[in-house]
Amino acid sequence: MNNTIIRDVMLSFVRVHILHHAAREAVFGLAMIEELRRHGYDLSPGTLYPTLHGMEQSGLLKCKHEVVAGKVRKYYTATAKGRRTLDELKGKIKELFGELFDA
Repeated sequence: MNNTIIRDVMLSFVRVHILHHAAREAVFGLAMIEELRRHGYDLSPGTLYPTLHGMEQSGLLKCKHEVVAGKVRKYYTATAKGRRTLDELKGKIKELFGELFDA
């Protein structure tokens, strides 16, 4: 198997997870790492934070800084573009799921 392809696909799944959660409520890095771990993804902060920043730079997420227990925490929410992207991805994922699993 090609590990590069698997890693790329898994990171795409992670991005969809992030968009899904950020469209529902504000998310922050550590909570997303824990949520993704629940789904079997073992991400380090060194992978997650650049992913969040890249999604923000792409206009999919917006970031808000809040002080929590004396430390600045970055909360991410989906932008209108991020929500539209998520809706488009849901359709594609549903179509693919149907083909893969004859649903």
